[in-house]
Amino acid sequence: YPWGKYDQIFVPEYNLGAMENPGLVTFTESYVFRGAATDAQREGRANTILHEMAHMWFGDLVTMTWWADLWLKESFADYMGAHASVAATRFTDAWASFANRRKAWAYEQDQLPTTHPIVADIPDLEAAKLNFDGITYAKGASVLKQLVAFVGEDAFFAGARAYFRDHEFGNTTLDDLIVALEAASGRDVRAWSTAWLETTGMSTLTLDDERATLVQTDPRPHRLRVGLYALEDGSLVRSCGIDVDIVDERTPVELPDADLALINDGDLTYAKVRLDARSLKAVERALSTIDDALTRGLVWSALWNATRDGKLSAVRYLEIVRRHAPAERNVGILAGTLANAAFTINHFVADADREDARAMWLATVWEGLEGAEVGSGAQLAWARQVGSAAAYANGRAGEIRGILAGERPAPEGLSLDADLRWIWVRALATAGDLSADEIDEEKGRDDTMSGRIEHRAALAARPDAEVRREAWDQAWNDLSLTNDHLSATIEGFRAGGRRDLTASFDADYFARIRGAWENRSIEIARRLVGGLFPQTESLDLVDGWLEQNLDAPASLRRIVIERRDQLARDLYVRSVQ
Repeated sequence: YPWGKYDQIFVPEYNLGAMENPGLVTFTESYVFRGAATDAQREGRANTILHEMAHMWFGDLVTMTWWADLWLKESFADYMGAHASVAATRFTDAWASFANRRKAWAYEQDQLPTTHPIVADIPDLEAAKLNFDGITYAKGASVLKQLVAFVGEDAFFAGARAYFRDHEFGNTTLDDLIVALEAASGRDVRAWSTAWLETTGMSTLTLDDERATLVQTDPRPHRLRVGLYALEDGSLVRSCGIDVDIVDERTPVELPDADLALINDGDLTYAKVRLDARSLKAVERALSTIDDALTRGLVWSALWNATRDGKLSAVRYLEIVRRHAPAERNVGILAGTLANAAFTINHFVADADREDARAMWLATVWEGLEGAEVGSGAQLAWARQVGSAAAYANGRAGEIRGILAGERPAPEGLSLDADLRWIWVRALATAGDLSADEIDEEKGRDDTMSGRIEHRAALAARPDAEVRREAWDQAWNDLSLTNDHLSATIEGFRAGGRRDLTASFDADYFARIRGAWENRSIEIARRLVGGLFPQTESLDLVDGWLEQNLDAPASLRRIVIERRDQLARDLYVRSVQ
């Protein structure tokens, strides 16, 4: 360790998750949990701590020459966060969480029109600020995992040690690392780099109907495994795995008969995976019976990607969640799956079916809360999702009010701490079931910095046209708002997806964003432009702005283009339901 001391400080209202200052790492104070926390939250915190510790070498002892090689610190630190969690902590399922959450971030970012190579072209510092994204972090870590498999773990770390020894307290480029890894492994790392670090996008991997050919779009070299699982007494049991090296668009394979054929079993490569028809039927029936958390995470990931792409109907996906999420043992996978299901209802379900879907989802998560193990992380995950669902459907408002008021017992073992209370309070406020005075009373219970932020969000969430107008005006015009108070105001304005309360501001958004970008700090401007982007029923407004603002700052256009792409996906997926 090169820095003599290692201190950690937790900072209020920190713009970053954490920062790897040599010998003194600064973290957002949200990592100091003031209430109940799930093991997934603790695992995430451990990952961040280890990520920042890895930066003492990757980024601090040896620093990239220019921002184009930002991955030389962030991708490596992201990889080491998961690797060290598995090797040195109780969070031995860290790679399952990575596959289900971090890689989902990478897949989403890599499908945007603004995607970029891991080794990126960075013309200026403003562009660099926007490249702290899912490509640089999660995709980079994903392909590093494949690089470790390609050169071997011992050779990878031997090459890394030589790299640090040769360049300590200096600056490097991609070529410096390639030289070190090739010397340690004897493998052609340069060709691997060209295929993975200097290209954009991802392959999609499928098996043909006869399972005789592995097909990939956007061909790249992959070293992967196809896992074969059989249904035995209603459970999916792994029978074997077949290792495959592929380069071309079509690769012949010989696979034993199986109910589930899972491409990329073990998560060795970076690619979207599609389940064939027989495999989909098998996981519909028995996904939650699979013993291995990583395998379940990969299946959930495949289902989510298919839903996002309009290849799996939202209704069918939600039915799989309803059937198997209550039995999910990994709370990180559970929380991610519940969040994806909620997103599906509010973005992908057809307009005519959304109200019924929201009511069904509230019933589902309430049943999940009642059926969860007493005092478990799963119970807390379901309770939080009750709050999310109740903001869109008010079928349980009476029970929630009663529990908050102490008139009804909370589920046994559930910690109704300040954080959970605010989630439920905000839900009731959004649905119009709490008055301003009642929200003020909740603030009296929790008159802390966090409580004041939540109080602001709940007040702004009330379904009243004048309340939403006031929140809109404050967001754009109140220069005294701190970062977190601004975010709370934005969240309140958007709460409940109430287009009847927000659609009148659509044109005003596009009239304001360029001025905000030019006159506000980059962090405030990013929150305004990204957070208040309107969920319009067509692309006309955003396309008009992009056409009329070709000379706008590239970083501003990037945010708008990304939000436009996300809106276009929502509209497309809804149209094919």
